[in-house]
Amino acid sequence: MDAALVRDEPIGRQQRARGVGRLVAKRSAQSTRLDVLYQEGCAKIRLPATFDGAMEAVLINTAGGLTGGDHVEWSLAAGAETRLTVTTQACERVYKASASTARLETRITVADGARVDWLPQETILFDRSSLHRRLEVDLAADAVFLAVEAVILGRKAMGETVETGFFHDRWRVRRAGKLIHAEETRLDGEVAALTGELATLRGARAFATVLLCGPDAEGHVEPLRRLIGAGAAGVSQWQDKLVARVVADDGFSLRKMLIPIISHLRKGAGVPKLWSL
Repeated sequence: MDAALVRDEPIGRQQRARGVGRLVAKRSAQSTRLDVLYQEGCAKIRLPATFDGAMEAVLINTAGGLTGGDHVEWSLAAGAETRLTVTTQACERVYKASASTARLETRITVADGARVDWLPQETILFDRSSLHRRLEVDLAADAVFLAVEAVILGRKAMGETVETGFFHDRWRVRRAGKLIHAEETRLDGEVAALTGELATLRGARAFATVLLCGPDAEGHVEPLRRLIGAGAAGVSQWQDKLVARVVADDGFSLRKMLIPIISHLRKGAGVPKLWSL
C-alpha cells in the first residue's frame, strides 16, 4: 500500500476539512437539557425535539465526508441522571486519500446515574481511503453506555469494492478511571484479500461492534442470541459488559440485523429518528 495513505505527509495547498463539536447535557426539571453547545468548522450539532425527557443529538459533518488530512473531533458529556442519544445525520463517507490520513476522534463522558447511547450511522469506506478513528469513553461507577459502530466496505448496490486502503479503529472505555474495554481494528494494505480470509470477514462487506456497559448486561446475552439466530454474529459477556459482533454481505443486511438488536438493548425505544431501512 502507498505509504502516503497512512502517514501525515505534506498536503500542499489542498484545502482540508476541520471540525470541532462539543455538547454537555444537564439534568433540569426531570428532563435532560442543554448546558453547553460549541461548534467550529465543519462540525455541527442539532437537537431534534423529544417528548420523553431524554435528549437526542445529531452530529453533522458539513464537508460531506472525509478524505486524507481531514480532522473532526466530537466531545460529548452527559451530566448526572441525564439520558442522551447521539447519532449522525447520515453515513460518514471516507473517500480516496491522495495524501495523509483522515482523523475522526470522539470523547464521551457519562456521569453518575446517566446513560449515553452512541449510535452513529454506518461509516462507508471507499477504495484507497485512509482513516484513523478513535473512541474514548469515561464512565462513572453506575453510568450506562451503549455503543454501536458499523463499517461498510464499499456499497454493493453501486458495484463498489475496497481493494486497498487503511482503517484503524481504537476504542478505550474506562469506568471510574479503570480500563474495562480496549480494542483495535486495523485493515492495512490489500483490504479485499485480508477481509476475504475465513478468519476475518469471509468476503463480507459490512461489520459492526455492539458494546453495552451496564449492570444488566448479563441478562441480555441469551435474548440477543435468540434474536440474532444462526446468522453471522456472536454475543459474549463479562462482568457488566456485553459485546456483540455482527457481519453481513452488505450495508442493508447489516442494518436489518442491527435495528432489532438496538431496539432490544434500548428496552424497545427503537433506533434514532434519522435511521431508516
